[in-house]
Amino acid sequence: MARIGLISDTHGLLRPEATAFLRGSDHIVHAGDIGHIAVLHELAALAPLTAVRGNNDRASWAESVRETEVLEVGEVLIYVLHDLAELDLDPAAAGFRVVVSGHSHRPSVEERDGVLYVNPGSSGPQRFKLPVAVAELHIEGASVEARLVELDLSGTV
Repeated sequence: MARIGLISDTHGLLRPEATAFLRGSDHIVHAGDIGHIAVLHELAALAPLTAVRGNNDRASWAESVRETEVLEVGEVLIYVLHDLAELDLDPAAAGFRVVVSGHSHRPSVEERDGVLYVNPGSSGPQRFKLPVAVAELHIEGASVEARLVELDLSGTV
């Protein structure tokens, strides 16, 4: 079984709670609004990393980060983009089992037409009253399960 750690909208803040959650992942996906190249370096030190550029990733370091990525884990194809509203293909027709996005800062898991849509939420600076969250995929063969996790920030100042 493969464990894929999902993170998004760090906006330059990679919280230790998020790092602890992602440790032990077989692969990590960052769904954009990374905020700083150091975030990518820290995540890549934990596991192989797939990342996409978000609407706020405008610095020169982000030019080499693509807007969409495709990841294949076992028999599962995963499509990654930052803003789900910019999805310009039919994931089911294209053979994708999972679409990972960010942007809204709202963690969610929803299955439609056999495609699992996962937004890990924001793990960076807290926005409004939205939770600070991450997610994971467990993949075995063609089977996929998603789990959202709200980070415990009670020890954070």
